Amino acid sequence: MRRQNKLRKKKVPTNCPFCKGVLVLDYKESEILKKYITEKGKIVGKDRTGVCSKHQRKLAREIKRARHLAFLPFTVTIK
Repeated sequence: MRRQNKLRKKKVPTNCPFCKGVLVLDYKESEILKKYITEKGKIVGKDRTGVCSKHQRKLAREIKRARHLAFLPFTVTIK
């Protein structure tokens, strides 16, 4: 148990840039959405990004839309 606690990364305090009005969520803004995806293509959780619950749900939906329309890749190809 102790080892798992050491390996976990610390949570980021909630400071949602979407609530502040700095960023706007849209599936066409792939550069913004890339910040919330790991190298393997997984959507990063709200405890790591600091996004509020409301905008995390919208963020996941917009990432999925962007993937479906080929603005973002589903997976990363390894060569």
